[in-house]
Amino acid sequence: MGNEVGILSFGAYIPRLRLQRKAIAAANSWFNPGLRGLAKGERAMANWDEDAVTMAVEAARDCLAGFDHRAVASLYLASTTHPFDDRQNASIAAGALHLRPALRSLDAGGSLRVATSTLVTALAAAAGTEGPTLLAAGDHRLAKAASPQEMHYGDGAAALLIGSGRPIAQLVGAHSETVDFVPQFRAHGRAHDYAWEERWIRDEGYMKIVPRTIGALLKATGTEASAVSAFCLPCTLSRVVPGIGKRVGIVDGAVRDNLATVCGDTGAAHPLVMLVQALEDAKPGDLILVAAFDSGCDALLFRVTDAITALPARRGVKGSLARRKEEAIYQRYLAFNDLVALERGMRAEADKGTPLSLLYRNRDMITSLIGGRCRTCGTLQYPRGRYCVNPQCNALDSQDDQSFADRPASVMSYTADLLTYCPDPPAYYGMIQFDGGGRMMIDFTDVDEGKVDVGTPMRMMFRIKDVDAARGFVRYYWKAAPVTSA
Repeated sequence: MGNEVGILSFGAYIPRLRLQRKAIAAANSWFNPGLRGLAKGERAMANWDEDAVTMAVEAARDCLAGFDHRAVASLYLASTTHPFDDRQNASIAAGALHLRPALRSLDAGGSLRVATSTLVTALAAAAGTEGPTLLAAGDHRLAKAASPQEMHYGDGAAALLIGSGRPIAQLVGAHSETVDFVPQFRAHGRAHDYAWEERWIRDEGYMKIVPRTIGALLKATGTEASAVSAFCLPCTLSRVVPGIGKRVGIVDGAVRDNLATVCGDTGAAHPLVMLVQALEDAKPGDLILVAAFDSGCDALLFRVTDAITALPARRGVKGSLARRKEEAIYQRYLAFNDLVALERGMRAEADKGTPLSLLYRNRDMITSLIGGRCRTCGTLQYPRGRYCVNPQCNALDSQDDQSFADRPASVMSYTADLLTYCPDPPAYYGMIQFDGGGRMMIDFTDVDEGKVDVGTPMRMMFRIKDVDAARGFVRYYWKAAPVTSA
């Protein structure tokens, strides 16, 4: 295979917490009895310290496993729930991934098909760029209590690396239609989506616009619908996707499960989540059709190449789904997402203003988790300092950059603190020792009671440190998670 253009790698991230839908129904069916019919399975639930950016970073880390981070030339972050309106969210992710400064970056939003639209753009531009493009998509959508959306939604992210080389999948063709058909919307300044009547969305939206778009793509590429191996289309309405498949001639066995019972619909990320799962099961020569519906439709057809067999194993969707913890406390979901006014106590009232100049000067240490390695003796240390911490060395200005983000670690000491304020008490934190040297005091996350101890293997994860509620600023940092839950 020559220097061809396509998808070089994939990754995914789904939070480990799985809110049981029966817990939602038990809390709200007194008001909306119809929720009992939606109470099967579970939905992915972000921890209190996760959002669209942190999930996209984890998906991107998974995608870049085995690839040179510094070779990435462009980064697109697609979401309908970017934490910031006037701060580039992609630049936060770029720092966490320690991408090169000479990087094109872009926030993409405004539609549930923003990830597929950006994917089309990235593939079209890939041949003329000097390095691969990383597309990460994540969504953390909120829904009103007792609404069907609360049942249908899930949190998650996916990422694709696009460029020239040995692609695992190549684009056969793409077709898009833009139609101002509004199945749901979220106005500026509103926290929740407003959805229209389901039958109208099904009959006038999905069943007319999507088949027309797919039909145009198949005709343009000279592809028989029966040749499609996998058909990925997010949709929360039952029987719609099989109906579309039948209408355009796709065989029933090619229609992919939309992960409704085990994850929920992850919004803008979901077309890529389903694509990643399809690639995990794909064989060379398979044709994968992925579509997204919202204000029109995008449809993309990929052919899987022989390179899929050589791609190193990664967590992907399957690994993320296997990493799960059942959450049966509906009140915890409400509290994590500020959907209920919880008395958090006086310890939560500290002013959390962030000196932006200090954040900038220490961005490598804070956002990228960069420490130092002594050129004289090889000692690793975090944070990086002018003097080597090895008492037998103490060399001056001998530190080279050393990333600790992907370095395995283990617990040296820890505490579970019920006095320190934490949205999910107790607050776990402690000293960790990195393999090969270097140690740091750090917050822990995704800890199950009684499941962490001295010696527990830990993995670093990019998370929300805290939120300055008075100014709306989100502070990010790294935390340590037990490997069993990471």
